[in-house]
Amino acid sequence: MTEWIYEVLRQSGYAGVTFLMALENIFPPIPSEVIMGLGGMAVARGHMSLVPLLAFGTLGATLGNYVLFLGADRLGYERCEPLVDRWGRWLTIEWNDVERSGEFLRSHGHWVVLFLRFMPMFRTIISIPAGLAHMGHIRFLVFTAIGSGIWNLLLVLAGRWFATRFQDAEYWLGVGTMVLIGLALVYYIYRVVTWPSSKEN
Repeated sequence: MTEWIYEVLRQSGYAGVTFLMALENIFPPIPSEVIMGLGGMAVARGHMSLVPLLAFGTLGATLGNYVLFLGADRLGYERCEPLVDRWGRWLTIEWNDVERSGEFLRSHGHWVVLFLRFMPMFRTIISIPAGLAHMGHIRFLVFTAIGSGIWNLLLVLAGRWFATRFQDAEYWLGVGTMVLIGLALVYYIYRVVTWPSSKEN
């Protein structure tokens, strides 16, 4: 499966990286750790270049987060809460998570949008309370791009380093990819199956 994802990235090029990274932030089929980590392996193999990979990957992450931000900004609290309650099961987002992130945002300021980009769960959720708080669009985009860019750079460098340092890197990257996707899938199914039906009413 690792080789299949790798081939999808290689064949679709940087546009494919942008699409997958944008989709990952809205509805995560493949974790960013896998996308950018395999991108780093493609850099090591000479199939991609570091700077364009980083730029297009960060662009995708920023666009994906901006979709959530823009939706929350336009809908507001009154219209956003029923939508999260209705569709939260399939997006694995609870309104309580949004409120907690909003409280954290209000307590620590808009800088948290930048720093939470390094936390697997909250780096996506924080876009919703930022939109509900009507954070400035330019500031949101800049903070998101910087935070996502740093995170993506670390993933790409890790993938490249691993591919060039270990002879059986492909095998272990494959194992790591399967573990990450497996854990993400198990967590997603668990959240969907155990979702209280009262949250959808």
